[in-house]
Amino acid sequence: MSENVVAPSSVAVPVQRATWVGWTWALTGTVCFSVSPIFAKLAYAVGLSPTTMLFLRFCLTIALLGGTLLLTAPHKLRMDRRGLVFALTGGLATGVSMLAFFWALTRLEASIASMIFSVYPLVVLGLLALRGEKFTYRHTVRLALGISGVFLLIGPGGTVDLFGVALVLISMLASSVQSVFVQWYLRDYDGIAATLYMVIGINVVVASRWWFEGASLEVPGWQGWAAIIALAVISTYLARLLWFSAVRHIGGGQTAMLVPLETLLTVMRSVLFLRETLSGMQIVGGGLILLSALLASQRMLRARWLPPLARGR
Repeated sequence: MSENVVAPSSVAVPVQRATWVGWTWALTGTVCFSVSPIFAKLAYAVGLSPTTMLFLRFCLTIALLGGTLLLTAPHKLRMDRRGLVFALTGGLATGVSMLAFFWALTRLEASIASMIFSVYPLVVLGLLALRGEKFTYRHTVRLALGISGVFLLIGPGGTVDLFGVALVLISMLASSVQSVFVQWYLRDYDGIAATLYMVIGINVVVASRWWFEGASLEVPGWQGWAAIIALAVISTYLARLLWFSAVRHIGGGQTAMLVPLETLLTVMRSVLFLRETLSGMQIVGGGLILLSALLASQRMLRARWLPPLARGR
C-alpha cells in the first residue's frame, strides 16, 4: 500500500524537473533569438550583405557545433539515415526561411518584420490540420485577428513595403515546416547532432544563394565581424541548441507560446537601439497579431502533434 503512495511522487519529481528545465531553456533561447534582427540591422548599417552575413554566420556555427561534438561526444556525429534525412530537410526549409527573413529586413523595420512573423503559430496550426488536427471556428477567429493585425500593420494604403511583407510570410511558412519536422521526427535524437545537420542543411541553401550572388567574402570592418560572431554564437549556436532541447522536453506547442514574447523583446530593442517608431494604427495591428499568436499558442498546447503513422506506438 505504501508503494502505491510513494511511486507517483517519485515519478512526478523528475517530470516536474524536466518541465522546469524545458521552460528555462525555452525562455533563454527566446531571448537569444530576439536579438537576431537587431544585430542584422547593425550589420546592414555598415554595408554587410544579408547573404554574406548568413553564409559566414552558419559556417561559424557549423564549426562551433562540430567542435562541441568532437570534444564531448564524437560518436554522436553519426546519425542513422532517417534522422539525417529529416534533419537536413528541416535545415533546407530553415535556409529558405532565413534568406527570406533577413532580406526582408533590408526593406522593413525590424519591429514590423518581427510582428508579422509572430503569426507563425497560426501557420503551425494550419500544418497540423493537414495531419488530422481539428480546424475549429475558434481557429477561424484567431486567423481573422492575425490577418486584421497584418492589414493594420502594413497600412490600408500599403505604406509598408509589400515585397518585404511577402518575404516575411515566406519565411514564416518555411520556419513552420521546420518546427513540425523537429516535433514529429527528431525528438528522439541528440540535440547537438540534430542541430548540426540542420544547420548544414541551412547553409546548403544559403551557400547556393551566396555563390549565385558572386561569392563575395568582403566584411566591412570589425563591426561587420562583431555582428556575424554575435549572430553565430548567441542567435544560432546557443539559441538553436536551447530551442531544440526545449521542444524535446516540453513540446512544440509550449515553445510556440513564447513567440509573442520574442516579438515584444525585438520590438522593444528596435525602439530603444534602432530608434524605430510605430504609428497608432500599427501598434493596434501589432497588438491584434500578438493576441492571435497567443491564442493560437494556447491551442497548440492541446494539439495532436504526432503524425498519423506514429500514433499508437
